[in-house]
Amino acid sequence: MTTDARRLLRKMFDAAVAAAQPDICIAPHLPAPPRGRTIVIGAGKASAAMARAFERRWAGEVSGLVVTRYGHAVPTERIEVVEASHPVPDAAGRDAAERMLELVRGLTEDDLVVCLISGGGSALLTLPGAGLTLADKQEMNRAMLRSGATITEMNCVRKHLSAIKGGRLAAACAPARVVTMTISDVPGDDPSVIASGPTVADATTYADALAIIGKYGITEPSSAIEHLMLGADETPKPGDPRLARASQVMIATPQMSLEAAAEVARAAGVTPVILGDAIEGEAREMAIVMAGIAKQVALHDQPGAKPCVLLSGGESTVTVRGQGRGGRNVEFLLALTIALDGHPGIHAVACDTDGIDGTEDNAGAVMSPDTLDRGRAAGVVAAAYLADNDGYSYFDALGDLIVTGPTLTNVNDFRAILVT
Repeated sequence: MTTDARRLLRKMFDAAVAAAQPDICIAPHLPAPPRGRTIVIGAGKASAAMARAFERRWAGEVSGLVVTRYGHAVPTERIEVVEASHPVPDAAGRDAAERMLELVRGLTEDDLVVCLISGGGSALLTLPGAGLTLADKQEMNRAMLRSGATITEMNCVRKHLSAIKGGRLAAACAPARVVTMTISDVPGDDPSVIASGPTVADATTYADALAIIGKYGITEPSSAIEHLMLGADETPKPGDPRLARASQVMIATPQMSLEAAAEVARAAGVTPVILGDAIEGEAREMAIVMAGIAKQVALHDQPGAKPCVLLSGGESTVTVRGQGRGGRNVEFLLALTIALDGHPGIHAVACDTDGIDGTEDNAGAVMSPDTLDRGRAAGVVAAAYLADNDGYSYFDALGDLIVTGPTLTNVNDFRAILVT
């Protein structure tokens, strides 16, 4: 059953990714053509694929610029694609952000700005606020990434250290009409959080950002802390007249991808149970809870009768204490392996739908009831690897990594636990 189970898990993951492909999602949401110019801007791991899909379907004149992660570019004809660093920003992302602001200056009410936003856009579209440097932003990003902060918390801080996020980009486009087409990678699909909402009014404040910094004990860089304490030039808030002609449409979400995976399960005669599309928390703690639910299915056919697959999305976090190679999905899966302790008939997959788990070359990994035994036979001890945040090396030693390369979309984590 192991081979069949793994094949089914991979098929469900592939369906989840396919459901969020820009070529499928863009066409139904094209805006009405303007009387004036059409400018396309954007940022995120899917922004290049979104730009290609848009220009293929747009009948009129169009030009523009989007920034995506290194390795995620695709050929385009009229919209320029720039690659930059993620998750820690670099000069290429900063320069692209500056150019983007220049592109939208001086537009009129007759013009249309289409903003293509997907996960990863916050790091890729980086433009330090007044008095800050790129080095300040990089240091703060690294500190936040290691802290265990949620994506919502991270993006609140990022907005208030930025000259382009938190609605500032839309304000720069005024009085042009702004239509933001978004692929969601955040729990709850809040457009103000995705990529730090560059075209969306921001309800958070400098005080909120300072509270988050304090919560995680982050004290450097001092220049960034001082910037937050000063609190000058607050982000555009709901009701800001500069954003009156800005609208958003969600073209792909984690829930859509979970439903696509559920259809694959049903076709295979497996009952899908979607636990949630917005599950957050420390990866290893989440794994303990998920293991408990899987055991409940195995023993009592609750909340679904066997064969059953537990599907979930969202974004886990990892508080980094070790020195290993591990994204949040392999961290979750290794903790799940330990919690299940070889429980018969339970298989699982955990992957990032963008194809990159953290900063490694894998999307995630797959586990089976015999994973622990195979690990011991290979001389790798699961608990030791988890303590070192080294899920990548553990599953690599077993040949259980899933490597897809960049998928050119991003609806965050995908987890499937199959109970046969």
